[in-house]
Amino acid sequence: MTAPTKPTPNSPAPGDSPDTAGDALHTPVIAWFDAHARDLPWRREDAGPWGVMVSEFMLQQTPVSRVLPVYEQWLARWPRPADLAKEAPGEAVRAWGRLGYPRRALRLHGAAVAITERHGGDVPTQHGQLLALPGIGEYTAAAVASFAYGQRHAVLDTNVRRVLARAVTGVQYPPNATTAAERRLARALLPEDERTASRWAAASMELGALVCTAKNENCARCPIADRCAWRAAGKPAHDGPARRGQTYAGTDRQVRGKLLAVLREALTPVPQAVLDQVWDEPVQRARALDGLVADGLVEPLPDGLYRLPLT
Repeated sequence: MTAPTKPTPNSPAPGDSPDTAGDALHTPVIAWFDAHARDLPWRREDAGPWGVMVSEFMLQQTPVSRVLPVYEQWLARWPRPADLAKEAPGEAVRAWGRLGYPRRALRLHGAAVAITERHGGDVPTQHGQLLALPGIGEYTAAAVASFAYGQRHAVLDTNVRRVLARAVTGVQYPPNATTAAERRLARALLPEDERTASRWAAASMELGALVCTAKNENCARCPIADRCAWRAAGKPAHDGPARRGQTYAGTDRQVRGKLLAVLREALTPVPQAVLDQVWDEPVQRARALDGLVADGLVEPLPDGLYRLPLT
């Protein structure tokens, strides 16, 4: 890996232009990452591009602690995309367990099929090819290209967006949805060298996950605290639109999860009467089940039976 350039003697002050801010941010953040990065299986060399892709699907809106055991089981069962592609999509849903947002399992299965059919079973190397795979959006394509192949792309997850919002823009939180201005800023801050850029992507993400967190940020541990525009401004409170919560109890998501849990455990189709037992409110239960069928996560059969999808 190309070593990051040494910091300039006169580091820019908070709020400087993206070009000068980037020069001052890269070296301390990457050095911090080298010393403090978690030893995660998808960061190891033997994970390969497929391991990186699987991790990116699983980590969306899901903490590392919940992903680790499922990731290990998944790669042991399906070490290559072709191994997953040979299975029914319902098996991907079953193996997804309780990670949540199970449509990700179907999308990952669809990507595995496309990789097998279009790319000979190897995760493609080009950003455009990755973006063309089913279920892969801009973030995942950039993350796989960067983390698996060491390419230069702006990788904007929630953690990176928060770090940039505070350190460069001077606000506590980024907007609820990624904006064009954020994308421009992230691209402007990218190191020119590809390998350093991919290291910066991983390092800034880890900084947001471990230090510059949404709550209880630890500025004493932050390698760029003296360059942070938000800290320099006295940490003004968020004054934008209310941040979206992650409510779960009593929602359709909870009902869907309970219905899927029954189907994952069943080796044969499940009668409607068994599914009716998982939730007392019939209208919400029916709505959740209809949603699972519409999303392709559940397959209805004659005589009121249901199963995970086979095709």
